[in-house]
Amino acid sequence: MEKKTKEQLDRSYLALLDELEVHSNFVEVMPEVWGGQWSVDSEIGKLRAVLMRRPGREIDNITLPPALVSMHDTLNPEAMRAEFDAIKKMYEDNGVKVYLIDDEDVRLDCPNVVFCRDLVNGSPNGAIISRMGITVRAPEVAAASKTLGKIGVPVAKTINANGTFEGACLIWIDRETVIIGHGTRSNDEGCKQVVDELRNQGVKNFIWVEIPRNGVHLDGFIGVADIDVVLLFPSITPNNVYDEFKKRGFRIVEIPTWEEQALAANFVALEPGKIAMCAGFPKTKALLEEAGVEVIEVKVDEIRRAGGAIHCMTAFLQRDTIPVYPVKE
Repeated sequence: MEKKTKEQLDRSYLALLDELEVHSNFVEVMPEVWGGQWSVDSEIGKLRAVLMRRPGREIDNITLPPALVSMHDTLNPEAMRAEFDAIKKMYEDNGVKVYLIDDEDVRLDCPNVVFCRDLVNGSPNGAIISRMGITVRAPEVAAASKTLGKIGVPVAKTINANGTFEGACLIWIDRETVIIGHGTRSNDEGCKQVVDELRNQGVKNFIWVEIPRNGVHLDGFIGVADIDVVLLFPSITPNNVYDEFKKRGFRIVEIPTWEEQALAANFVALEPGKIAMCAGFPKTKALLEEAGVEVIEVKVDEIRRAGGAIHCMTAFLQRDTIPVYPVKE
């Protein structure tokens, strides 16, 4: 057998190294490596998978006053579970895979964990795990993170150090543009960490919003309903948000009254032009339908006592991608 020279061996070894070297993009190989396309780059792409928490024993024996656990009122656990089950069925009937945070991962001092949107943001490269802006909710992110690990969702970033950032302080417009909400729940450092991570993933445009104290999260006054329809509450939404949506050709629907402001924008797009919206906001519903949006109403009378609704409950893990909007200056 002919012996190879050192030079030949070096060349063959280098060829092997070149063959083994990773040349692909993380997103391209995600289905093969991670078992699914765990990517989100809009609020309206066809919804494929979500993370939720069915209210469990953590809400059965709350002894603190509602305000001290960031809630509006005392809870009716069984009524909350019934509403949750109906929402879960609605998702499944519309082709959405619902993953649930496991009981074994939820501490008893996590009564707000039903609101998973605050815990996890989807991104093109996987989940961004929040760090909550109020101490009563701090342990919830660990429960969400454990469940994501079991599912196989890659974690692109976990907010750390002195940063706080809650999931609903980010809204995707498209692969290159997001709205970032800075406020009482998401501080300078947390926002910077999110921006740095998303810039690393290819996001180019960051629309900044200073969230007022009566807003808490962006989904209290902004909701994208269709490829060219957005719902805004004019008394809270700043002018720069109006301008950025108009530059991208959106038709703007405005929530007409303060009475409907609380949860009218707190909906979930199942696909472009089809949303699941909280029942009880007839004026806003009619305006959205006039704009061509199909509306499925869901009941959240009991869940809203805890301080949120369907969008708050739903962490998006997988959506179909949408085209990047052309911008007209």
